[in-house]
Amino acid sequence: MGGGFRVLHLVRPFLAFLPEVQSADRKVPFREKVIYTVISLFIFLVCSQLPLYGIHSTTGADPFYWIRVILASNHGTVMELGITPIVTSGLIMQLLAGFKIIEVDNNVREDRALL
Repeated sequence: MGGGFRVLHLVRPFLAFLPEVQSADRKVPFREKVIYTVISLFIFLVCSQLPLYGIHSTTGADPFYWIRVILASNHGTVMELGITPIVTSGLIMQLLAGFKIIEVDNNVREDRALL
């Protein structure tokens, strides 16, 4: 690749703070995947019902009710934002890479970490 300026290089100072997921050394059994999925779902459901301290429920109509249903969130809980920030940021990065607005080479480990 050329040695020019790349937008992904703007993220480089934050790379030390971002975790990287490495490839598995072994094939993970299906049963183990199911167990971790169920545990993650349980944690998500518990956090979806755990109210935040200082957030008062109102008896009036919630204008964002249907948005909360779609985004899997409840008003005033730990999961108030649901999975929206993670999904939205990933979607935006994939769109930018897909439209070639940012240059990403998935064969380069550093590019995958920055993306």
